[in-house]
Amino acid sequence: MAVVVLRLDSLALSRSRFALSPFAETLAAVVQLARPHADPWAAPWWQRHRPAFLARLAGDGYARGLVELVAATKYLPDHLTLPPGGGMDTALESELAEVARVPDEVAVAGLRAAQERAWAGQRLDWLTGRDHGARAAELFRAVWDAHLAADWPARRAALRRDVTHRAGLLAAHGWPRALHLMNRTSAWVGADAIRFSDRPGRDRVVGPDGMLFVPVTAQRSSWLCEAPGRPFAMVYPARGTGEGGADGGHRAGDGRALARLLGGGRAQILRNLATPATTSELALQLAQSVGTVGGHLAILRDTGLVDRTRLGRRVLYHRTPLGDRLVAGPGAG
Repeated sequence: MAVVVLRLDSLALSRSRFALSPFAETLAAVVQLARPHADPWAAPWWQRHRPAFLARLAGDGYARGLVELVAATKYLPDHLTLPPGGGMDTALESELAEVARVPDEVAVAGLRAAQERAWAGQRLDWLTGRDHGARAAELFRAVWDAHLAADWPARRAALRRDVTHRAGLLAAHGWPRALHLMNRTSAWVGADAIRFSDRPGRDRVVGPDGMLFVPVTAQRSSWLCEAPGRPFAMVYPARGTGEGGADGGHRAGDGRALARLLGGGRAQILRNLATPATTSELALQLAQSVGTVGGHLAILRDTGLVDRTRLGRRVLYHRTPLGDRLVAGPGAG
C-alpha cells in the first residue's frame, strides 16, 4: 500500500493556513508523560509532572487505559484528532466541547482501530460504559489544568514564532519551502502533493477550503486530523522547541563561553533566535522586560550578529550568518 499523500490543487493551496490547538498540545503532553523516559529537552518538565500524572491514572482505570493506548499506537483515535476550529485563537474550551459531543459509536470505532495498530499487549477491557467523548474531555481538562496551563503562555509564544517563521517563508518562497521539514517524514511531492508519512495509508484529496497546519512543542509529535465537513489538519513539531531548548541544542560548555563573550542576557537572546521572533515574543519567552530585550537586540544588531525583517506590522529579529556561526561554536565547522 502506498504511503499517505495529501493532494492539493491550487485553490486548496491558496486557502491553506496555520492554526493553534491547545488540545493537540495536551494530547502530545499526555503521550510524553505516559512514556517511561523523557526526551532530553523535556526532562525537567517531565520530572516535575510525571509523578502526579501517574498518581491520577492509578485511581482511574478508564483514563489509564486510554493513556496507555494513545502512547502505544500508530493510529490516534478519531475523537482525539479533530481539526481545530478557531484558527490561531482556538480555545481549549471549544475543543473539549467538541470532543465531549462525539457519539459513542464513533469514539469506540476509533479506539478499536487504534488498538489494532498498537504495539503488542494493548487491551480494551477498560472500554466499558458510555460517554467516551465526555470522559476523554474530562481527562484532558485535568491534564491541562495540572500540567500545561501555567506553561501555556510561553508555549504559545514559541508556537506563534514558528508560524511567523513559516509565514515569512511562504510569502517569499511559497508553500514547498514553508512546509520544508515539518516533520521527520513529510516532504513536498511534485507540484501538488504532500507526503505526510512513510507508513502505509490511503491518499487524501484536500478540498477547496485548504488545510490547517498546527504546530506543537513536542518534537516527536506529528499526526493528521480529519473530520467530516472539516479541513484536514497536519500537526507538526515546531522549530526551536526541541532538544536543548529554543537555542537549537547548543552544548553547555559553548553556552557558558558565549555568555562570557557577550554577557548572559545577550547570549540567551542570540541562542533563542534560532527561530525569528519579535521583541515582545522574546520578552515573554525569557521572562524579561521589553525594554531590556530591546536594548540587548540593539547591541546585537550593531555588532552584526542579528538583523531584522518587517513582516506586515511585525518586526522580526533573526540571527545573521555570523550569529549562527558564533552560536554553533568552533566545533561546528
